[in-house]
Order: sequence, then C-alpha cells, then structure tokens
Amino acid sequence: MITVSHSFIATANAIRYCGAVPVFVDVQPETYNMDPRRIAAATSERTKAILVVHQLGMPCDLVAITAIARAMGVPVIEDAACAAGSEILWNGEWQRIGRPHGDMACFSFHPRKVLTTGDGGMITTANAEWDARLRLLRQHGMTVPDTARHSATRVVFEEYAELGFNYRLTDLQAAIGRVQLSRLPTLVARRRGAADHYRVLLDGIFDLHLPVEPEWARSNWQSFCVRLPYRCDQERVMQAMLDDGISTRRGVMCAHLEPAYRREPWRSIDGDVETAKTDDPNVPVCCDALQESEEITGDGLVLPLYDDITDADQRRVAASLAAAIADEDRRSFP
Repeated sequence: MITVSHSFIATANAIRYCGAVPVFVDVQPETYNMDPRRIAAATSERTKAILVVHQLGMPCDLVAITAIARAMGVPVIEDAACAAGSEILWNGEWQRIGRPHGDMACFSFHPRKVLTTGDGGMITTANAEWDARLRLLRQHGMTVPDTARHSATRVVFEEYAELGFNYRLTDLQAAIGRVQLSRLPTLVARRRGAADHYRVLLDGIFDLHLPVEPEWARSNWQSFCVRLPYRCDQERVMQAMLDDGISTRRGVMCAHLEPAYRREPWRSIDGDVETAKTDDPNVPVCCDALQESEEITGDGLVLPLYDDITDADQRRVAASLAAAIADEDRRSFP
C-alpha cells in the first residue's frame, strides 16, 4: 500500500496490521503532504490502495491523487485524523474533508484534535457495502446490533460469522462529539486567524520557513509547523524555548526512522524492502528517496496554537523563537 513515512506512526502501523507492506513516497516540502508526482514510480501490480494523510490538518492534493488512483483502479483511503473542519476546493466548490473525496476517510477524536470526544474516532464512506462491513467489524462481527435486539418484539439471536473488533465509540463520547460539531466552524475560524497572526509575527525571522496553504486548500490549522533555518539545531531551539516556559514539538516524525520499522518490512520508491534492516536497531536508516520527509522531521518545529490563544501568547512565542534562533546564529557566526 502506498503511503508516506512522514506521519504519526499509526499510519504505517494500520498497513502492517493488515499484513501488508507500506511503500513510502516522499512529501512536498511546502505542505508536508504526499507528492503526487512520486506515486507512479512506487506502484506495482501488488499495489492495493493509496493511503494519503492530511498532515497537521492541511489537505493533501486529493484532486491529483484520486485521478491517479482511479487510473490504477485502486481505492484512496484518507488519514484525516487531524483534518476535521479542513476544506478542499472540489469541482469549483469548497467542501469539507470527510465527504469523502477518496473512498474512505478516517478521523481521530484524540484530545489534541480540533474536534475531540476524549478519544476514539470516526470513518466516513460513500460505499454502502463498505459501510455495512465497517459497522459489522466494529462490534465483534455481531450480525444483529444490540440496539436492534433490545427493541425487537420477538426473540432475536445474533451470530458472529467472522472475527470482529471492539472499536465502538461510546454513546457518551458520541454525545460530546455532536456538541463539538456545532462549535467546529467557530473553532476553525479562530485557529485560522491565529495562523494568519503567526505569519505576521514570524515574517521578519530570516530563513525561517512558514507552512504553505495552497489556494485550493483551507487548513483547520490543528498545528502550525515552521521549518528552522539550516544553521539551527532543532533540539537546542526547543530546549531554549522550553526553558523560557514555551512548549514546542518536533516536526512530524518519519515512521521508517523509528526502531519498530528497523524490524518491520517497508519499501521506498526504489523498491528496496531491505532498506529497513540493520544490525543495530538503535541506529536509524536514512533513505535517499525520502529526503524531504527526513529533512522536515529534522528541522520542523510545531508552535503552540489553540482556538483561544491570545495575541500576547503568540507574541511571546514569536519573541522566544526569534531569541532561540539568534542564539543559534551566534553559535554559527561568533
């Protein structure tokens, strides 16, 4: 299955859970999302699907990717974990991520998401057969839902024809989620305003790269990830800001650099399944075909952004980042 390494490790793990092998392609340096131009070289007769990621809430190029997938005859699965409330320009109309525009979209309601129920998630699909199967699998493969049995006027026995899972969202979580949905437009609008403000505050920092929002995309700005100047040490900048009372996070991880994927099989665009193998599981194995992904992991910095962040908060973050980069400049050019 074609996907990106540049994502939270759950993306690649979902492929391995199915016994499939992730084929990693590189990302665009501006949006941190899958580069459609790299898909063709990664495909083979064994390609079963394309798993795209709307990274940090920024929609990927679904128009280009779905066209490629349709020509190949494979489905597109959207990892929309971060993208609740994000939008894409589709056939001249702004539409929310999750319609879905591929074949299936998967959301997360983890506490750090824009829309949260405490945990859990949601899948959307326009395929009625897939919908029925997902509803079956989420509740142990139970052929008759408990709600139907409890409301029936005659005795009903359910069957379990295949192995299923306990992947249900609780009623309490769902109730919280429905209220959150009503707040979603306001939450996204506030985040978009905060992202615009960061652009103004950070514009004067030399060689600091700000995230790019394509004209066909509207991010919910779950996260605002900048790329540090080449002369900066990511960990030192993060520590300097932490010492200043400001918590940051590194750029999005690469699954192929994690210890688990020094043992698990994966392929890169050159088709080398053995790239992941090493005699020392403590030593990450870099991959030339995933250069952009690795560079963003190494120089990316996620700044604090939440729907009620204040102007004063953002100014303090910007000042702290500028000071940390200035310290790095003094190290490089004493």
